[in-house]
Amino acid sequence: MSALTLAFAPRYICLTLANLLFAAVAIYVAASGTPGWIEGAALALTGGIALLGWRDLTQRRHAILRNYPIAAHLRFLLEEIRPEMRQYFFEDEKTGMPFSRDKRAVVYQRAKAVLDKRPFGTQYDVYAEGYEWLHHSVAPRPLSGSDFRVRVGAPGTEHAYSASVFNISAMSFGSLSSNAILALNKGAKMGGFAHDTGEGGFSPYHRENGGDIIWELGSGYFGARNADGTFSPEKFAETAKNPQIKMVELKMSQGAKPGHGGVLPAAKVSKEISITRGIPMGVDCISPASHSAFATPIEMMKFIGEMRRLSGGKPAGFKLCIGHRWEFLAICKAMLETGILPDFIVVDGKEGGTGAAPLEFLDHLGTPLREGLDFVHNALIGIGVREHIRVGASGKIASAFDVARAMALGADWCNAARGFMFALGCIQSQSCHTDRCPTGVATQDPTRARALDVPDKAERVRNFHKQTLHALAELVAAAGLDHPGQFRRAHFFRRLADHEVGSFAELYPELESGELLRGTRDKRFADAWRLARADSFQPAP
Repeated sequence: MSALTLAFAPRYICLTLANLLFAAVAIYVAASGTPGWIEGAALALTGGIALLGWRDLTQRRHAILRNYPIAAHLRFLLEEIRPEMRQYFFEDEKTGMPFSRDKRAVVYQRAKAVLDKRPFGTQYDVYAEGYEWLHHSVAPRPLSGSDFRVRVGAPGTEHAYSASVFNISAMSFGSLSSNAILALNKGAKMGGFAHDTGEGGFSPYHRENGGDIIWELGSGYFGARNADGTFSPEKFAETAKNPQIKMVELKMSQGAKPGHGGVLPAAKVSKEISITRGIPMGVDCISPASHSAFATPIEMMKFIGEMRRLSGGKPAGFKLCIGHRWEFLAICKAMLETGILPDFIVVDGKEGGTGAAPLEFLDHLGTPLREGLDFVHNALIGIGVREHIRVGASGKIASAFDVARAMALGADWCNAARGFMFALGCIQSQSCHTDRCPTGVATQDPTRARALDVPDKAERVRNFHKQTLHALAELVAAAGLDHPGQFRRAHFFRRLADHEVGSFAELYPELESGELLRGTRDKRFADAWRLARADSFQPAP
């Protein structure tokens, strides 16, 4: 880091001023000849502040101090009064905060492997509408380990993958910094769980530490595209056969901005991003809203089958946020007509995060995770293929209760993005789209990214995963179960009004196996099933 950067970057202004002030005091003291105690105290004070700034700049534990020496101590001072401020930050659904500060605190504590227990009982209003809880057993089970796994891949699949029930969700290199990707993947390697690349391609930073990879392929086909932006089977096969890649995932839509493409301005297309994505420098990088490799549900299923073949038989699936229900049921009909089943489907809730999206997309477009997950789970039951397809869930999942609840609604595993970003040190400053992330997580500015120390943050990523699964194991045992896959809807309850509660089994009823094929009267499915057609995403007339 150059002296000019330190002197003129706005975020280093406190350090620069501290050094200038110390230099001025030192010169004055030297010129005064016989300094008194006031001059000595001023010299000690300004020197101490300057030394603190240099210590902040060189320490590796707190990224925000490395990027904002001296000034960032104000944040830690404010955190000391957090208990008195909790009433303002407690519950995100009630305050409108993007993510509850209370839950962030638990993530930080688990990432740092410090005590995450709380005194005085719950701070939720258990009689408020919407409060949810899990029933326990009077005969709890002993803890039997927490390395919960699920097999992904049809019987006989040569490269079936044993996945953790909790993994890193899709976040691209380009959205996140190189150091953030390095730390996430190293943490995944240390903890034995998977890291989804996001649609930005399989970068050198995903490769360096050797953690298990789920390669996501979006509509831009980054890393597997021809010069004109179309899909390249040859390039896909070359990358997909890398043994580090355990599964391949087709991205149909993202929860935070379904139906919306993206543009990475030419100015942000660095040499590294150009190589990783297979795009030219000096030109805007366009991620279309829809795919060019297929146009119908049948073609989509054939494309997924081709992804499986080109990857050498690795599990292949797709991710989407549920929109028009007939479209997903059209995909189901295409599965039956082609005989091609995806190995997995990841349901992304509209509450999922993103680096940048229009306000209307963030707030009001797409189906929330619970309703989307329930719909997909039931649709697969309704066509009689649920036992052959694994279902993942993503969308604001950060705690063991979040995982348990999603698995009760039909998920076989869960992915988290925000929680792992917090483990990296994200403070949710909501500056991802500005390239001025204060902790070096969501930036391509190398002087900001350097603040994120990879070994330290990789350990925190591993800790967060480990401690969350330990908490999940405790919930499993308390419910009298042996594996989170045994959670059922009848285990979970929600308060509907002051004197009314309902179990998830009542709120989210399940179809019978093959019910859609026999004809159903369930209003959630009947009309959409009639409109669905395997040869088109458009509804039947």
